[in-house]
Amino acid sequence: MIEVVLDTETTGLSVSEGHRIVEIGCVELKDLIPTKNKFHCYLNPQRKVSEDAFKVHGYSDVFLSEQKKFSQIVDEFLKFIEGKKLIIHNAEFDISHLNNELNLLGKNKINNEIIDTLQIAREKFPGSSISLDALCKRYNIDNSKREKHNAVIDCELLSKVYINLLDQKEPSFELSVERDFNSDFASNSKVQYFNKIIKPTEEELKLHKDFLKREIKKNYFN
Repeated sequence: MIEVVLDTETTGLSVSEGHRIVEIGCVELKDLIPTKNKFHCYLNPQRKVSEDAFKVHGYSDVFLSEQKKFSQIVDEFLKFIEGKKLIIHNAEFDISHLNNELNLLGKNKINNEIIDTLQIAREKFPGSSISLDALCKRYNIDNSKREKHNAVIDCELLSKVYINLLDQKEPSFELSVERDFNSDFASNSKVQYFNKIIKPTEEELKLHKDFLKREIKKNYFN
């Protein structure tokens, strides 16, 4: 299964206000494991970056004016994502901006299958914060490099969040060669994922309920 974790940065929030893409980042996953295949570029949006957007990603008008235009990378980008499922956090935002760029060039809209991790998180943790930073904190994923939004860093973080949202542990490779490989399962060269079921004690259930009460109070009233 080939998937692509995708993220964009833009000059502002709304396509209807003429905002454009300034960065695209893509990280390819094969069976939920990042491959070496990545796509990344900064783009000249041919307009000024809004003050709010600059605070988010820090890309200046001067820096972006020296980058390629979307028309110069579009074919490479479309080839990279062709036939692959797209994993995006808040897909509506990224896809609307990508489709706008494609429309400006007279090209067809993106028709890939899309998984929106924001929607998965919303259904899984109703009432809780579901930003990328919040989900990294929930799953103990180190996001210390994310001082500002960056498409590639965000993709790498989202790939780890995505695995956890699917209730899969992070993939691990079997490195030991001194094992008994008699069973078909043990001899399987593919990465395996395990969901170990552990019944909580009464005390653990009580602590969990207390934790949820604190989290709900913190998210709603702070």
